[in-house]
Amino acid sequence: MATKRKSKGAYMISAVAEMYEIHPQTLRLYEREGLLKPSRTEGNTRLYTDEDLERLEFILNLARDLGVNIAGIAIILQMRERMEEMNRQMQSFVEYVRTEMLAHFQPAAPGSAGAIVPMRKPGVVARQAASRKS
Repeated sequence: MATKRKSKGAYMISAVAEMYEIHPQTLRLYEREGLLKPSRTEGNTRLYTDEDLERLEFILNLARDLGVNIAGIAIILQMRERMEEMNRQMQSFVEYVRTEMLAHFQPAAPGSAGAIVPMRKPGVVARQAASRKS
C-alpha cells in the first residue's frame, strides 16, 4: 500500500481516517483491541506518529489485501514483535561473540605471552641457526 503521508509529524484521527479511507471508528477499534497505541494530547486527542501510520499500513494490508480478521492481526503483530526481539538478541549475541573472538585472537607482538604459538625473537633465531652451522 502506497503511503499518502507528506511530512513527519503527528496526525489527528480525522486526518488519518481520510488518508487511509477508513472510518474513525475503525481506528478506535484497532486501539481498543491493542493493535494501535496512538499518543494523546493533554485534551485527550489521539495523535498518530509516522511509526503508528507504518503499523496501520501493515494492519490494513493484512485486513484488506489478505482478509485477516482482528484476532489474526493481533497474533501476527505479536509474532512479528517477538521475531524482532529475537533478531535484536541474536545481533547482540553475534556482536558479543565477535568482540570476544577479536579480543582473544588479537595478533600479539612477537615473543609476547599473548601469542597462540610462542614466537622467538628474530635475533635469537638467527643466532641459533648460526651456532648450529658451526
